[in-house]
Amino acid sequence: MSSRTRARGLKSAAGVHTVHIPRQRGRRGAQPFVIVVPEQLSLTREVAGWVGRMLWRHRGALAPTGLALLALAAAGVLHVKAPWAGLVLAVLAAGPSVWVLLAQRRRPGTGSVLAWRIGLALLATLALAWFAAAVGVGPLTGPLALLWLLIWGTAQTAWLIVRRTH
Repeated sequence: MSSRTRARGLKSAAGVHTVHIPRQRGRRGAQPFVIVVPEQLSLTREVAGWVGRMLWRHRGALAPTGLALLALAAAGVLHVKAPWAGLVLAVLAAGPSVWVLLAQRRRPGTGSVLAWRIGLALLATLALAWFAAAVGVGPLTGPLALLWLLIWGTAQTAWLIVRRTH
């Protein structure tokens, strides 16, 4: 074992490594640096690592949650920087309705296909209208926070239904 990583004459506590860095040249009277590194991670670090691994493993299933959090943060930033942008974004809320009409014209659907198209268009219209209102008046103003939770829960549920594995 190298003298750099071995404690000379000192008995270190179990599970702790002591690393001695030798004195720098030209500084004869200076004391060496001593770095003590614990061998085990803290409980907080272990829990944070576990949560991070779970989120990474299930990242595909949590896509609507990430988008909802991103929309909430973006609405907050846009509300602070440019609240007038809510008027511009309100026009975009009609986009999903136009999409349903175009999709029905190009590829007519009946039954469950039509129901899914209308449902997705309603959810997207509601989400875009929420985003426009949140940019205009603030994302947590009045019932917008509750509406955000309802949109997020509905989108996450629909996403899990569509992505379910067999």
